[in-house]
Amino acid sequence: MTSDAAVQAVLDGLNAVGIPFMVVGSFSSNIYGLARSTQDVDIVVQLQSGQIQQLANVLAVELQLDPQPRFETVTMTTYFVLHTREGKFRIELFVLSDDPHDETRFARRVQGMVAGRPVWVPTAEDVIITKVRWYGTDRRNKDWDDVRNVIAVQQNRLDWDYIHRWCDLHGSREHLDAIRKSLESTNM
Repeated sequence: MTSDAAVQAVLDGLNAVGIPFMVVGSFSSNIYGLARSTQDVDIVVQLQSGQIQQLANVLAVELQLDPQPRFETVTMTTYFVLHTREGKFRIELFVLSDDPHDETRFARRVQGMVAGRPVWVPTAEDVIITKVRWYGTDRRNKDWDDVRNVIAVQQNRLDWDYIHRWCDLHGSREHLDAIRKSLESTNM
């Protein structure tokens, strides 16, 4: 199963079960910035009781659900992992948390296209805020690069007051400022 086929199967399954969702991570930064390859897709889901098992049942032929939920430490979120039978591609389903930014970005989501399907994605501003926050926690170069690329492509279309407010609240403003400064030095 190709990564696009796996993503399409999960998106179709989420819609079939009626689970509200938003595609995040590199798939969403690819929409607003420069595309890069990835070995997984991250999706925020708003689950009701029993829906994760319904989704696993719908996808059972193509994808396998790891039986043990996991815990993400930045937003204190539970997540589930689906993977292709060959184990070459992962889909991580993050349960919508009560983190204020997590709730706000979910409420602000917009339509985008992923793997040939119309889907809900965060705004460009919320991609930047989340990626800067992750960079501040893990110092992952891919998050730094994703933020640079989204800023370079979106430039003056961004709501900087909104971005600054959340980065100030998360204590990640210095990382945002450093990324913006790096763009100035390369004339992107």
